[in-house]
Amino acid sequence: MTVTPSVSKRGIVIVAVAVAATAITATTVSVVHARGSALVVQGIEDGAVLRSPDVGRLVVSAADGGSLDDVEVSIDGVAMPTRHDGDRLTADAADLSEGEHTLAVSMRNPIPFLPGTTDSRVFTVDDTAPAVSADAVDAVSLHGPVTVAGKAEGASSVLVGEQRVPVDADGSFTASLAAVPERVRIEATDAAGNSGHSDLEVRAHHPGMRAVHMSAQAWGSEALREPVLAMARDKRIDTVQLDVKDESGEIGYDSQVPMAKKIGAGTTNYDAREVLDQLHGMGVRVVGRLVAFRDPVLAKSAWESGSKDMVVQDEGGTPWSGGYGGYAFTNFANPEVRGYNIDLATEAASLGFDDVLYDYVRRPDGPLARMVFPGLATSPEQSIAEFLGDSRKAVRPKGAFLGASVFGIAARSGSDVAQDIPAIATHVDYIAPMVYPSHWGPGEYGVADPEGQPHDIVRNSVGDFVAVAKDSGVAVIPWLQAFSLAKTYGPAEVQAQVSGSAEAGAESFLLWNAACAYESAGLLPR
Repeated sequence: MTVTPSVSKRGIVIVAVAVAATAITATTVSVVHARGSALVVQGIEDGAVLRSPDVGRLVVSAADGGSLDDVEVSIDGVAMPTRHDGDRLTADAADLSEGEHTLAVSMRNPIPFLPGTTDSRVFTVDDTAPAVSADAVDAVSLHGPVTVAGKAEGASSVLVGEQRVPVDADGSFTASLAAVPERVRIEATDAAGNSGHSDLEVRAHHPGMRAVHMSAQAWGSEALREPVLAMARDKRIDTVQLDVKDESGEIGYDSQVPMAKKIGAGTTNYDAREVLDQLHGMGVRVVGRLVAFRDPVLAKSAWESGSKDMVVQDEGGTPWSGGYGGYAFTNFANPEVRGYNIDLATEAASLGFDDVLYDYVRRPDGPLARMVFPGLATSPEQSIAEFLGDSRKAVRPKGAFLGASVFGIAARSGSDVAQDIPAIATHVDYIAPMVYPSHWGPGEYGVADPEGQPHDIVRNSVGDFVAVAKDSGVAVIPWLQAFSLAKTYGPAEVQAQVSGSAEAGAESFLLWNAACAYESAGLLPR
């Protein structure tokens, strides 16, 4: 403690005290009685604004080591209990109401009938944290910047994320964030040290798309790639969906994610940087499809190395097959499995993929009672939704939207594959339901022959998703059928689906053809 005395107009010695590592540093006062003893009053300065618990930091000490027996401390004329703590006197402040108060520190004169000396100071108790309000934020682009504006009345300091911003006299503030977070915390602090905060969701609306699916192998084939590039040049499509990791567990490019390198999942089917530069140079967006939990490469590697908890198992303790082949499904409840997929999603976003679109982000279809998910501490539906939430937190700052491909039945029966649409909708930017007409049975959604009535079945099923997701603000971008099964599908059938989806409120779409052969798919230039 450093003490520097000076004489005030009242003949009372004013002592400036610097106190290290305390929340309040105050100009303190010493009171001199007839024999010359000096007191140092520490903790409350004149005009201070502080919280009621901080009043208890009041400390009185004798600068010259003199006696404190004749000292009296009062607030608003009421004597405060004091106690000796070594060579200091501390005051037990009663609970004080918010507002202005007067502190008086007095020294009785040891000479009878002579007045003592008193020093007083006025301070204000403030226990109310600043109320923080912020304007809704709708990001036009995930590549920033984005402006956050609001008000925190009474605040002296505002922190938006990790950025401290100026505060106007009326509490208004504005911050410009270089990256677009999923949500940002706004914390306001007043002169007394009270803090209040608000967590602001940063809404980002997907720009929409007219897209076709391309596997990594197909992109490497000029015969398949060039017709898709021609569709893009003709403005029939504005987006290419390119596989990052497919159903085989292989990654389309030479991934640098440690787990991918460890298990040998990377390939050189395409050069990610080269493809992204080419398509972006044409004004075409690129969606990276990432097959999440159907991953034979990871499952087999994990099982053979003894990490069996990374694999979905049957009740007998062997890898679940369910008609998908050996080592088909990894365990969505396993932290390493989740981390691997999120690392791949983050890498794709960092490379410049505009979206990460998960597929097989579900449990295996089949009887749940026969499946074992080691480490699952909640419902499969909640675990899947939380995984998507963790994923968006990772990819959003990298500038990528997050989507989830879901079963067409999930709007009404999501528990069949652990895809709870309302829960998922809170964690993604769009839902991509697979509403292929050939996958519906007669009479579903009131359509007698779904495959023969592509417009009707798509309109009705997509409409169901739009209704379920309407309160979440999430976009619905369906997968439409561009392949033939029992019935031949050509441009007319594709256009019927596009029209039906638009009538249901979803103008964007992705076309699926496993062979990646589209020609024009009947799409008109835009």
